[in-house]
Amino acid sequence: MKILTINQMRQIEQECANIGLPPDKLMENAGKGVAEEVKKVLGNIKKQRISVLIGPGNNGGDGLVAARHLHDWGANVTLFLCSKRPSEDQNLKLVQERSITCVDATKDENLGKLEDLLSSSNAVIDALFGTGRVRPLHGILKQVLDNVSRAKGNQPALHIIALDLPSGLDADTGAVDPACLFADNTITLGFPKIGLLKSPGSERTGKITVTDIGIPAYLAEPVTNELTTGEWARSVLPRRPFDANKGNFGRVLVVAGSINYIGAAYLACSGALRVGAGLVTLATGTTLQPILASKLTEATYLPLPESYPGIISPSAAKLIHQNLHNYHALLLGCGLGQSRASMELVENTLLRVRAVPLPLVLDADALNTLAKIPNWWQRLTNDAIFTPHPGEMARLAGIPIDEVQSDRLGTAKRAAQAWHKTIVLKGAHTIIAAPDGRTRISPIANPGLASAGTGDVLSGVIVGLVAQGLSLFDAAACGVFLHGEAGEMVKSQLGDAGMIATDLLPVLPLVIKQLKEYF
Repeated sequence: MKILTINQMRQIEQECANIGLPPDKLMENAGKGVAEEVKKVLGNIKKQRISVLIGPGNNGGDGLVAARHLHDWGANVTLFLCSKRPSEDQNLKLVQERSITCVDATKDENLGKLEDLLSSSNAVIDALFGTGRVRPLHGILKQVLDNVSRAKGNQPALHIIALDLPSGLDADTGAVDPACLFADNTITLGFPKIGLLKSPGSERTGKITVTDIGIPAYLAEPVTNELTTGEWARSVLPRRPFDANKGNFGRVLVVAGSINYIGAAYLACSGALRVGAGLVTLATGTTLQPILASKLTEATYLPLPESYPGIISPSAAKLIHQNLHNYHALLLGCGLGQSRASMELVENTLLRVRAVPLPLVLDADALNTLAKIPNWWQRLTNDAIFTPHPGEMARLAGIPIDEVQSDRLGTAKRAAQAWHKTIVLKGAHTIIAAPDGRTRISPIANPGLASAGTGDVLSGVIVGLVAQGLSLFDAAACGVFLHGEAGEMVKSQLGDAGMIATDLLPVLPLVIKQLKEYF
């Protein structure tokens, strides 16, 4: 699903008008689509009290259409008109013909009527401003939103639903006005807007759903930013023929682990196994192999020489290369540590012995090592997926973390194109960027995934998909989606505090099963 900027959305709306889809038709589609989503969110809406905040522009018009349909379906709807609507507004006339209660904010002294209205409401729909509003909120509009925020604090069950986006959220940058509401749900129109997936805006959207308003999909075809969806993920999942053997599902070599980070090797290998890789071999230090073999029983092993107990020797790079012909993908970096020996191992494996003839997934200490090598991207010519968190990305790019986080999408795209690598910039709404300019963004922002080891699981998931034949970009995007959905499934059972990386492992096959059954 394409993700649009404000200008892209406006251009598409203009093209709709050119092909016979005028704004009033799109508005009718939008309002009805929003009403249908509200019905799904609230359940049985008959007799439910819904207050709709109506602004001056198209977002307010969409709100009027939604209010009309909700009223017709049995809801008790009240409109709070926060600014004057045009005298020829047909949608306002249609709600007035139905005797839907309309409260004029300019005549509501001290907003007393609004307070009474909110105290008896089950839900509030924010239809004040959409993609067109970028100026600071002030006056009556700010007061209205502040009142809704206070009402939510006093009545946690009050459901706040944003139409297209919460008013005061910049649809391009994700910047928010202080008065911007924390919505429980955002029903965005036609396509998701990029600002909904950028912090701090993403913290105020709640659950995002996209309602179809009749825009032909081909009009957005040139857009390169996409939201990863379940339907897309299912379309790229590796096939599982009935007559297959383990050789059909790829062989993965994982070079990981050190004395201080033994668990990283277990998590990475398990991630690859849980998404269906046929064979996973762990190449790790000889003293660590017996420890890991007692827990990681399904993997095979390539014991590597050590510089000292628990630290793989740089000379092991030769043995790794001698065995690469047996595998379809290589994961390097999880839990290797930053000792001099570990860094030399990474450099020897990637840059000195000879080129790695396999697709690479590089994580953690492999990335930290590269960051210390001048012009490393000129020497590493392999096809590779990098999976940095923001700190690792900052070190690789030689920029402050704040700069990475302030423009996550731009940072990932520039890096992918400059380094000719597929970049997975981890975090809330993980970004996957390809060297050719394509990007996919994860719909998931789950604080439960912010714990040690979840990144190792993700790297294992991605390399497992690469070994099964997916392109690097598809493997990275699908891996991020499966990992994120596993986190959501665990969160639904345990909450977002106390989730640990191993919780994800048994859930990954369930996510794949659910995708295959649902879509």
